[in-house]
Amino acid sequence: MAKKTFTPAYVGFGMLTPVYIMALDNLPKHNTGAIVHEVSEYVYDDAAIIACNLSQWGVPTAMIGTAVGNDLLGHHVEDSLRKMGVQGKVRFTKKYKTPLEVNVSDKKGARTFFWQRTPEILSTLDTADLSLVRTSKLLYVDWYDGDHIVRAMEEAKRHSVPVFLNLEHGHTHPDLLKKYSGMVTVCQVVTDAAQIGKKQAMLNVARKLMKSGIQTAIITMASQGCMVVQGNEVVRAYAPKVKAVDASGAGATFSSGYIYGYLRGWNMEQTVRFAIAAASLKVTRSGLKMFPVQAIQGLAHTVRIERMIYRGDQFHTIRNLLKLPEKNPIMDTPLMKEGQKLAEKILPKKKIERKKIKRSLVE
Repeated sequence: MAKKTFTPAYVGFGMLTPVYIMALDNLPKHNTGAIVHEVSEYVYDDAAIIACNLSQWGVPTAMIGTAVGNDLLGHHVEDSLRKMGVQGKVRFTKKYKTPLEVNVSDKKGARTFFWQRTPEILSTLDTADLSLVRTSKLLYVDWYDGDHIVRAMEEAKRHSVPVFLNLEHGHTHPDLLKKYSGMVTVCQVVTDAAQIGKKQAMLNVARKLMKSGIQTAIITMASQGCMVVQGNEVVRAYAPKVKAVDASGAGATFSSGYIYGYLRGWNMEQTVRFAIAAASLKVTRSGLKMFPVQAIQGLAHTVRIERMIYRGDQFHTIRNLLKLPEKNPIMDTPLMKEGQKLAEKILPKKKIERKKIKRSLVE
């Protein structure tokens, strides 16, 4: 019996490749080895990860990807997407073997990756059928797929479909930013290739993106959280501290969380909270099995938020909010309370500092 399909709300466009994730404590020194604690496998790149994540949260998704080899790995990609409920035709070719990616993730959250991306593979995006884009509610593209993404972005623009671009550190190339900005609704970036920097670095990048005409700018900083600017509204979110096991896919999981809130019509703060919480929970275990929405929302309410406004090319802090008030109507539901309990089980226990009590001089 054929599985019932729905018009996809999310359509990802980009590279398709199987990936193996090896989680270990620390990378070994040159010409030595290390014990691998866990190996996970799923479908990369970010567009496909997001499709799989959103599907687990009940969002109809689809992928328009590169062709894969007509081999065991290629058919494994097709089977994996189908099992995840991701729609879209996977194309096969005899011109090359299915590319493979291997990622090594350590407990500090660092990721070392080895991938196969040839011009021949990426060029197959130019012949992909774009019909799924026309009826979707959001198109996702990645800058590292090069100018192959332009055709899909133009198709989305023709049909008034919002575009989410993952530009990472590509904003450092002025010509590239200028080329893409007119077709982008939401743009996610990092301060630089290594995601190094603090608040001022995020502010500088946000200012650059807003001046380019981007409607919503997201600057992520791994364990340092993120900043989102939309119009004159600014939300700075601090990531909760968790015990990292596997950080691979954390950025894509953040994107997944943001897109989930965007498609649900949530306000910006609620969406950012959910995205940060989803990414934080993801790194606590290996693989791409997502935590349920209620568990993510339970952690989301604890996220520390700083509210700002962007006016006259300047950022002004207007409010600090450590967490949502316990009596907030959003929190006062059975699902949210159950989510809080789930989040509390996952987060590391806080150490209680016992203050030394001085004995009275008078007994």
